[in-house]
Amino acid sequence: MYEIIEKTSLNPTVSRITVRAPRVAKKAEAGQFVILRTDGDGERIPLTIADFDRALGTVDVIYQIVGATTRKLDALNVGDALHDLVGPLGRPSELDGLNTVAVIGGGVGCAIALPIAKKLHALGATVHSVIGFRTRDLVILENEFEAVSDRLDLMTDDGSAGEKGLVTAALERLIADGNKYDEVIAIGPLVMMKFVCKLTEKYGIKTTVSMNPIMIDGTGMCGGCRLTVGGEMKFACVDGPDFDGHKVDFDEAIERGRMYAEFERHAYDEACNLLQRK
Repeated sequence: MYEIIEKTSLNPTVSRITVRAPRVAKKAEAGQFVILRTDGDGERIPLTIADFDRALGTVDVIYQIVGATTRKLDALNVGDALHDLVGPLGRPSELDGLNTVAVIGGGVGCAIALPIAKKLHALGATVHSVIGFRTRDLVILENEFEAVSDRLDLMTDDGSAGEKGLVTAALERLIADGNKYDEVIAIGPLVMMKFVCKLTEKYGIKTTVSMNPIMIDGTGMCGGCRLTVGGEMKFACVDGPDFDGHKVDFDEAIERGRMYAEFERHAYDEACNLLQRK
């Protein structure tokens, strides 16, 4: 069992939990993820490691309540425990040797982008962060990004916080201002990453994206997380989750992601009804 020792609500649909998991914390690196279950009969879901403390033996994960399992996860509180938590999984982000980097986060993808920005900052790199949300009520981790960024641009679709517009507009302005980036790292909704990559391809800037499709076993055996990258099939859980964004077939990934939408809505409704009866 993995005890939850802290829980924080970041916005109405996003929460952060700190879990006691010393063996995972000992090996965790930025960019990796864990797979957890809330109970013995529960679904296994992948969540990126948002932070870790080797001394305390803790791991932080941030999740958005979008399906049945995240609804069950959010019903747990401090003192409760996860049934299991496996990790760290995936390949750590390759950040050594980067001097100036633009880190782009969209929505809950900022939970994945933050440890990347934090590690780059610790390595002495210049970090320009751009984070985007639909509206002020959904903004998360602004202060945390501020602490590890040499420059932070906050964008919202409706202009209720920061500047009105998309993250691509802020990134193009940074490039037009003469900033020379060794790499752009984009993490967020698939459509956001797709258009960030279209922009950076125009300027010839290397771009890495973090792909987190449906994962089941986390070892590459089930094939649920397959992606097409550079015309080849890759498995996000073992070959990634980081990939060259200019080689990812985003249209295929978006289409696959839609396949289970109706099933997930049905499972979410069932989970809500079950929790209400308890």
